[in-house]
Amino acid sequence: MEYRKTNPSQHGFPPLQRPYRVGKLIAAGAVLLISGTLALLAATAAYFQLERSLPSIQSLRDYRPSIVTTMYAADGTVIGEFAAERRYVRHLEEFPRHVILAFLAAEDANFYEHKGLDFGGIVRAMIKNIEAGGIVQGGSTITQQVVKTFLLSPERTWVRKLKEAILAYRIDRSMTKNEILYLYLNQIYLGAGAYGVEAAARTYFGIGARDLSIAQAALLAGLPKAPSRYSPFQNMDKALKRQHYVLDRMVEVGFLSQEEALRARQEPLHLMEPPARATYPMNSFTEEVRRLMEQKYGARMLYREGLSIHTTMDVHAQRLAEKAIVEGLRQLDKRHGYRGPHGHVADSEAADFSEVLAKRYATLSSGDVVEAMVMGCESQKRRCRLDLGAQRSAVLNLKAAPWAAGYFSSRRHLFSKGDLIWVRVEAQGSDTTPWLVSLEQEPQTEGALLAMNPQTGRVVCMVGGKDFSKSQFNRATQAYRQPGSAFKPIIYATALEKGSTESSMLIDSPIIKEDPSLVGPWKPANYDNAFWGPITLRDALIHSRNVVAIKLLESVGIHEVHEMARRLGIRSPLTPTLSLALGASGVSLWELVTAYSAFAAQGLRVEPYMVEAVYDRNGRLLEKHQVRQERALSAQTAYIITDILQGVIREGTGRSVRSINRPAAGKTGTTNEMKDAWFVGYTPELLTGVWVGHDDHRLSLGPKETGGRAAAPIWLSFMQEYLRETPAENFPVPENIVFAKIPSKSNKSQAERGRETFAAFVEGTQPKGPQDMPFLEGPSSESAAEITSGSFFKSDLFWGNN
Repeated sequence: MEYRKTNPSQHGFPPLQRPYRVGKLIAAGAVLLISGTLALLAATAAYFQLERSLPSIQSLRDYRPSIVTTMYAADGTVIGEFAAERRYVRHLEEFPRHVILAFLAAEDANFYEHKGLDFGGIVRAMIKNIEAGGIVQGGSTITQQVVKTFLLSPERTWVRKLKEAILAYRIDRSMTKNEILYLYLNQIYLGAGAYGVEAAARTYFGIGARDLSIAQAALLAGLPKAPSRYSPFQNMDKALKRQHYVLDRMVEVGFLSQEEALRARQEPLHLMEPPARATYPMNSFTEEVRRLMEQKYGARMLYREGLSIHTTMDVHAQRLAEKAIVEGLRQLDKRHGYRGPHGHVADSEAADFSEVLAKRYATLSSGDVVEAMVMGCESQKRRCRLDLGAQRSAVLNLKAAPWAAGYFSSRRHLFSKGDLIWVRVEAQGSDTTPWLVSLEQEPQTEGALLAMNPQTGRVVCMVGGKDFSKSQFNRATQAYRQPGSAFKPIIYATALEKGSTESSMLIDSPIIKEDPSLVGPWKPANYDNAFWGPITLRDALIHSRNVVAIKLLESVGIHEVHEMARRLGIRSPLTPTLSLALGASGVSLWELVTAYSAFAAQGLRVEPYMVEAVYDRNGRLLEKHQVRQERALSAQTAYIITDILQGVIREGTGRSVRSINRPAAGKTGTTNEMKDAWFVGYTPELLTGVWVGHDDHRLSLGPKETGGRAAAPIWLSFMQEYLRETPAENFPVPENIVFAKIPSKSNKSQAERGRETFAAFVEGTQPKGPQDMPFLEGPSSESAAEITSGSFFKSDLFWGNN
């Protein structure tokens, strides 16, 4: 039987099926469907999980960036800035068009076209980077950069990139392009501590963003990519290369013509000096205000919330005060001779140090005190050649420095080559002529000055030390030193309030006292180690007789003087012993000046203040100073003290400032062994206090360095310059004050030669004869009967007996 292969379909039967293949296809399809569904579910779940972890973009609408707090002087001059991030927020319309276009060309040319993500831009950036052989163009849009800056942490992971993309899309849908650009231009970091375009314009070019040229704008627009790498302060070549790239991009995308780009390339760029720690030089005044503001409002408010702080500083007065302190300390230092070079440079290092001098003193002017390196000396001519850096040769003539003669008299050579000394520029030189300089040295002493309006308490200037950059310790507010005789007017004011007068008498004679703070008996003496016998309170204060002050304190009572000091504004603890009469209790210059304000303002004490007003970032007033006067003593007592203190300047311990040539009152102060020197004085317009001493209170200023010699000249220098254009005024005389002649002495015996003076009295208390000049009672007072029989009252000096 023959079998043949036949096709079943030929006979009307369906073709044979392969069930196993169909099953595989069905199974594979099911797996794919299930896997896809699961993947979709997983992706959806991951998306919603990711979405839940996304930060809200609402914070962008509530944009409240950290901005600069600005401090102003009384005339509106900016004197300080404080910020965690130096930023000045500007509205978009305040930026010139070419500034905006420069940043768009550099960072996101399609910004106004895409939806937050620019996929074409990413591809173009990849091509550009491949062609350049390095990364020259990024793919992130400005919207993505806003997301990075405001909403996300900086780590680089695919999750963060996904978040960035989602947020960029959301932001683009919920905010306008201009709103996004406003955030970007104000928030980005552009190097050198500058945040935002406005701060960068000020930092690099010293101008506002509205004044930027195309060339300057292109340089700034090149910074966001790598602010440090392209910083013109650190690498100008790289900065210019990046600027050229930005200009080329502006041409490429049609923002700029070739001619405009060429002109921008050729424009010279004049940079500011690289910013130091503070944009504006700090001084004792601005630092004290900063400290007070941080104490009151907190660090966050001060450094992030853009306060406007309006101070009382007079910029001119501040400069004069700083100069007066430095020059006064230099003169004091010179009185005690030259100490020699302060350093030495080896020959092998001389060239390098010359470059250091050149960088430190890029420009020099007459009067500048600078460091110099000795190149050689001619002993016979007493002349030296110096290097000031930058190929500036100088000549120092030591014949013009007699104050240093003691140092050189015992030396065979003047200086050695390489010695480092301080000199003052007297005349500028040229390529062919040397500079002329004089010898200087850095003073070892310190000083402080505080000046205020005695009627209002407005502090016009404050100097806390000779060099704020080296020491921020404020000796006007933070140092508590013994005031010496500058405390005595407080004792005398207490006596006047209790009924004493300028003509009241005490005996300047030796005393022995027990002081619990001392070992053994206390035998106080006067500065001249002499005793003048019978003396009026007026003369005793004018000539600062120590023993009389002790007797007066004992007479009026220590407790009463403490009370007077408190009313006058002294808050420091005061000793309960008789040494208080000699100023043995430490007080600050701020306190002592406050106390004297009542003498200058007819008995009304005002608290010194440095801040007129404070505004928040929106211009809302936070505080405004209100002058508050408190009656500390009667107007008559205040005037009588002023009358006596005018005598201090005319004929007493403060006569070194008589050349002020206007009505002025003041008092010197000197402590034991000349460790502290004070002068506090005032005119009707201004009250100023000066302290001079060492930070180490164990050190002396030197022989004869009293308040009248060490501190008063600084006071005079400042007051003369500051009041130069101010007409002189007399101190106003209050009601019920009359004037009468009384006996007077300026040494132990002058009263016997018929000396007299006018003194101020409350009407009805003026003397008509010896019987009206009583000796103050007190445990240490001698019998009035014994004294009145002496020659002091036999001179017929009373106006009623002439």
